[in-house]
Amino acid sequence: MAVSTETVMAIKTYQNQAEALVKNYFLADPFIPYTSVLGGVIACKVVYDLTQLVSTFYIKAYNGLTKIQRIEWNNRGMSTIHAIFITAMSMYFVFWSDLFSDQQHTGLVTLRSSQLSIVGLGVSIGYFFVDFGMIFLYYPTLGGKEYVIHHSLSTIAVAYSMLSGELQLYTYMCLISEVTTPEINMRWYLDTAGLKRSAAYLINGLAIFLAWLMARILLFLYLFYHIYRHYDQVMPSVFLNICYPDELLWLSSDVFGSGSTIYDELDVVWEDHKGIEESLIKETVTHIGIYQTCSSSRGWSNASPPPPFFTVYDRG
Repeated sequence: MAVSTETVMAIKTYQNQAEALVKNYFLADPFIPYTSVLGGVIACKVVYDLTQLVSTFYIKAYNGLTKIQRIEWNNRGMSTIHAIFITAMSMYFVFWSDLFSDQQHTGLVTLRSSQLSIVGLGVSIGYFFVDFGMIFLYYPTLGGKEYVIHHSLSTIAVAYSMLSGELQLYTYMCLISEVTTPEINMRWYLDTAGLKRSAAYLINGLAIFLAWLMARILLFLYLFYHIYRHYDQVMPSVFLNICYPDELLWLSSDVFGSGSTIYDELDVVWEDHKGIEESLIKETVTHIGIYQTCSSSRGWSNASPPPPFFTVYDRG
């Protein structure tokens, strides 16, 4: 594919501008990225304490939980607020902001960034640091190796995108998938509070399905479509034979971001499977206990089958 000399020079100019931005701004003055990370850590602590305070006075089921259940309850409150924040930021930059718009002629879409986009990613990194610390502190109660792998990949991808200013658009696209986190946490809250058979649990399950369809399937189809449309910017060496010194880092960041999301998918499905399995075991034990109690009080023999209404009750 023939490309004019002017286009090649323009691409090289954008690359030099990006490299100058990294050297003269991010590395020389780390105030904004590092301050945003610290702000994210502080915000997580505040939300954790507020969740504990509000739940103590207004959620009856909270006071009956064990210590580790209360810690996970508070942790999920922190997770929910972060998910709402980063989803709002991501949707703004992906769909409404002019920063990554095709109508803007400010260079390659893969090299665009702003102070606000840096702050958003920094706050998210602060959350990952806090959640990482809690996972290690209470390992494996708050999450096993799947959580460690997911958080590691996510932190590496988001941190690289924040510090380098590269691939922030696609990083924010991946972070939109956090929209499913509040529903997943609400499912755990309802289950822990003994409301698994309530209408709220059913409605929340429907919300999980819709959010999952939009943010975890359709959105990633759009992401790949966007990469296809801007392939000459994402992989300029294919068309221009230009060897970017940091091209491998670009690819690594993109792979890390996508891989962490896929691992999160598998983790949520596995968590749901374990939750269903534990519920079935609890119900089975309860029904056996009821049957044994009734058998001893009514004189049923162990060999005789239970009355029909037991079968109906067990299928609930």
